[in-house]
Amino acid sequence: MLQVLHHGPIHEIRLARPPANALNGDLLTQLRDTVLAAPGNGAQGLILSGGPGFFSGGMDVPVLMALDRSALMVAWQHFFAAVRALAKSPIPVAAAIGGHAPAGGCVLALCCDYRVMALGPSRIGLNETQVGLAVPDAIQQLMRRVVGTYRAERLIVAGAMIDSATAERIGLVDELTDAEHVAVRAAHWLEELLALPRAPMLASRAIARADMIKALDDFSDADLGRFLEQWDSPDTQAAMSALMARLKK
Repeated sequence: MLQVLHHGPIHEIRLARPPANALNGDLLTQLRDTVLAAPGNGAQGLILSGGPGFFSGGMDVPVLMALDRSALMVAWQHFFAAVRALAKSPIPVAAAIGGHAPAGGCVLALCCDYRVMALGPSRIGLNETQVGLAVPDAIQQLMRRVVGTYRAERLIVAGAMIDSATAERIGLVDELTDAEHVAVRAAHWLEELLALPRAPMLASRAIARADMIKALDDFSDADLGRFLEQWDSPDTQAAMSALMARLKK
C-alpha cells in the first residue's frame, strides 16, 4: 500500500492503493509508522506522493459505511494518527500532488510544508459538506492557516473542489508543474531547504508549525465522538449513499 523511494537524504513515501489511494486502516497505519521512522532511517526530508490520477481520494467511504460505531471510531482514529504524524514530522515534508486530492487527501497535503500540484483538471479541497459531513475545527484550522480565515470559510462551507490553477492562485498549493514532475519539483524545494543551516531552519520550522500541531492535539477522542454523532443522520446517510452510487459507476 506504500512504496518508499530513496533520493539520497530525501525519502519519497508514495501512496500505492489504486485506483484512488483511498485511505483505510492499514494504509493509514503504514503511513503513520513510515513517517515516524523516517528520521531514524536517515531521511532529512520527505516527499508524500500518490498516483497520476489521485493523490488520495480521502477516506474509503464504502469501508466506512460497513462499520459499526466502535469500528468507525477506530478508523477515524487511524486517520488522525497519520495526520498528526505528518504535522509533527521533525523533518520537512513536501506533497507531490499528481491528481485529485479531495477531503482526507487534501488534509494530508495541508499537513505538509509545501505542496506541488499537477497542472490540468485535477482538483483539491475539503468537500466534506457535499458528502454530508461537518468539518471539525482542527481540520478547518489547517485550511485557515494556509489560505486565510474568510477564504477558508467560503471553501469549507461550500465543500468546494477547486482546480489546480485556482489552488495555486489562492495559496492552497505553492507550485504547479506537469504531473510527471511533481515529485521532482518537491525534491528540488526540499534540497533548497536542506542547504540552509540545519538547526536554525528546523527550529524556525517547529515554531511556525506549532499552531497546527496544537489544533490537532486539542482534537480529543471526545471531539471525535461528537464528530461521529452526525454519521447516522438522514442527511449524512443520504449523501454517503449517493457518493457510493457514484463510485460504483
